[in-house]
Amino acid sequence: MKRMPKEGGALPNTVTPEADFRESAAAGWRVVTAAYFGVMMSFGSLLVFSFSTFLKPLSAAFGWSRESVSASFGFAALTIAVCSPIIGRLLDRYPPRRIVVPSLAIFGLSFASLGFLTPSLLHLYAVFILMGIVGNGSTQMGYSRAVSTWFIRRRGLAMSLVMAGSATGAIIFPPLVQALIDRYGWRSAYFSLGAMTLILGLPLTVAFVRENPAASSPAESTTEGFTVAQGIRSPAFWIIVCSLFLGAISVNGALTHLSPLLTDRGVPAHRAALVASSLGFSGFAGRLFTGFLLDRVFGPRVGLYMLGACALGVLLLSTVASTGWALTAAVLIGLGLGAEADLTPYLLTRYFGLRSFSTLYGFTWTAYAMAGALGPVLMGKAFDATGSYQALLLLLAGATFVSAALYLLLPRYPD
Repeated sequence: MKRMPKEGGALPNTVTPEADFRESAAAGWRVVTAAYFGVMMSFGSLLVFSFSTFLKPLSAAFGWSRESVSASFGFAALTIAVCSPIIGRLLDRYPPRRIVVPSLAIFGLSFASLGFLTPSLLHLYAVFILMGIVGNGSTQMGYSRAVSTWFIRRRGLAMSLVMAGSATGAIIFPPLVQALIDRYGWRSAYFSLGAMTLILGLPLTVAFVRENPAASSPAESTTEGFTVAQGIRSPAFWIIVCSLFLGAISVNGALTHLSPLLTDRGVPAHRAALVASSLGFSGFAGRLFTGFLLDRVFGPRVGLYMLGACALGVLLLSTVASTGWALTAAVLIGLGLGAEADLTPYLLTRYFGLRSFSTLYGFTWTAYAMAGALGPVLMGKAFDATGSYQALLLLLAGATFVSAALYLLLPRYPD
């Protein structure tokens, strides 16, 4: 029955389904935009892609060895590995903003506090451990659950845009950090970058990041899906973890030794830096292209193609001796690196739903962090033992091909 207006009154305001849909879509893309900038200013972007630029200034300022300074990053990585499942559990139990906002705030303040570093290495290590504790609460892991509740058919694109925040950091932070250090010194650079997190990433997160209050279908509901125990018992979960682990060992090992590998083979240092920067651009493109494909092609098939390209890049890197071929290898590795970042959370939502998504995602981060720490060590040991990276890179290329092939074992998505 139609509601008639009272005499002298007007029809009550109504909202058509089409208008409601448009408003929901707009709100979802606002969440994506805020998450993009939050991820760009997070642990996984700001700290990771600025660390090498600060290494020499810190060594010179305090007389620390490069090994000692590098150990701080190792402490942060190990802390991330331990704390990721805990952060994930908190994200599953509470609204994401309650976890992301304090994590991002603590990270930004901690990063800025490095401008007050003293000559004690324990001071440096303590700050990095603190950033590792809250680190994944500030990364795409913190934002993915909220973003996933707003999208079903375009979830791949939405999540790839969030991940692109990290790739953007890979492009802009190395030259920006170097410019700040050259002009103002390393202490001011730490202050400025920490302030950027608090001024750019934090307010947008507070204003816009939230779960969809109207989520109603099983595909977007945070109450539907596998429990943690059910997910861990699923073969699909371990296939995803094994693929991620093998790929991460290869990619992280190759990336961390990319510059010395190329200069050892006669590539000039400035061209080696150009090759390294190309990884950021190809990683950005890889994330967007993977997101585009995930909304149109069965996810494991996308993983097979993209990680297959990454394996070819690692294989090519084992023999390159020219800038052109090195750029080709870097682009292929970057595409695979971008795909890997998109695939893991996307496949977790499709196979296991959102009920325990963040906790399961946290366990995959533990595997990724362990592999990320192991790959560079293996590369260093291989070079110390043989004076060359070639033999190990051939093995890592094979491991990456296996990583890609594992996606063939994944079943269709549950209904």
